[in-house]
Amino acid sequence: MKTTSNRMTPQERRAWHHNLRWIVGLLAVWFVVTFVIAWFARELRFDFFGWPFSFWVGAQGALIIYVLMAALYAWRMNRADRETEPDAHPVPPIGVDHGGDHGTSSPATTDAA
Repeated sequence: MKTTSNRMTPQERRAWHHNLRWIVGLLAVWFVVTFVIAWFARELRFDFFGWPFSFWVGAQGALIIYVLMAALYAWRMNRADRETEPDAHPVPPIGVDHGGDHGTSSPATTDAA
């Protein structure tokens, strides 16, 4: 039984490895924000925006980091999709007539007259 990795082109394989590097990097950031800062919370006693740093990270900072990580990953994957398949979904310019009917009349309304 063949795996899908044998059917991948070299460009797809490079893109997949690049994607895995992004995932590993973002998981490392997630691990640090979630576990490392919580582990050292007692030693992180300094004010950050008027609050103790450990409290701020737990209450707001981690959530902000998680949302930014999701946005960064979505942006990066959209960019990678555009780079690998630039003509996958071509969008015609606005106002260009491609000779189509565009729903202005239907056979049912023209035959009834």
